[in-house]
Amino acid sequence: MSAIRVLVVEDEPLIAEAHAAYAGRVEGFEVAAVAHTAQRAMATLRTTPVDLVLLDLNLPDMNGLELTRALRSAGIGTDVLVVTSARDLAVVRSAVSLGVTHYLLKPFTFATFREKLLGYARYRAQLLGVEQVAAQHEIDRAFAALRGSSPDSLPKGLDQGTLDLVLGVLRAAADATGLSAAEVAARMGASRVTARRYLEHLAEAGHVARSPRYGGPGRPEVEYRRVH
Repeated sequence: MSAIRVLVVEDEPLIAEAHAAYAGRVEGFEVAAVAHTAQRAMATLRTTPVDLVLLDLNLPDMNGLELTRALRSAGIGTDVLVVTSARDLAVVRSAVSLGVTHYLLKPFTFATFREKLLGYARYRAQLLGVEQVAAQHEIDRAFAALRGSSPDSLPKGLDQGTLDLVLGVLRAAADATGLSAAEVAARMGASRVTARRYLEHLAEAGHVARSPRYGGPGRPEVEYRRVH
C-alpha cells in the first residue's frame, strides 16, 4: 500500500518543520509539501497529489476554516486534520460542519500526534477502494478507527498500542507475503504467544486472513496476511 501523502500548512517555519518531522516519523506517512500561507496551500493542492492536510487555522492571508471552505467549493475533497490552539467551541463546530477529519489541540506530544495519524490510516484502510458498504457495522468500524479507537472492542488483556505494532509489522510485509506468529513476534520484539493472540483477534475481526503454510515437517503452520 502506498504511503499517505501529507501537506503541512503552518505559517511558523519552525513549527511547520516540527510537524513535518513528526509526520515523517509515523509509519505509512510521507510529507508531500509544506505551505506557510493559504494561497500556497491552495496552489499545492491543485498540482500535487495529497491525501491529508495538517492545517493550522491562524494563517497570515486566510483563516484555516475559510481555506477549507474554499477547497470544498473548488471541488478539492482532500481530508483535513486541523492542528491549532483554538479552543472556541464555535470554531470546533464550524470545523465539523466542513467535514474536518480530526481536531488536534496544540501543544501535543508525538504519541498523541501519532495516534491521530494512525487512526486516520485505519479509517482509510477500511474504506480504500470501497464503492459501497454492505452493512452498518462496516461504517461503524470505519468511524471507530477514525476516532482512534480499536476497529472492534478489544478483549481483556489486549491493548491498542500492541495491536498497532502487529498491524505495522503486517503492513510492512509485501502484499503477497504472509507471516507466521513467530515471525511477527520476532519483528515486534514480543513472544510468539502474544503475537498469536493479537493475530487471532485481528483474524476474527476480519482484518487479517489466515492460511496454512506447507513445506515443513508435521502440521502446516498458520500464516497471517492483512486484508486490504
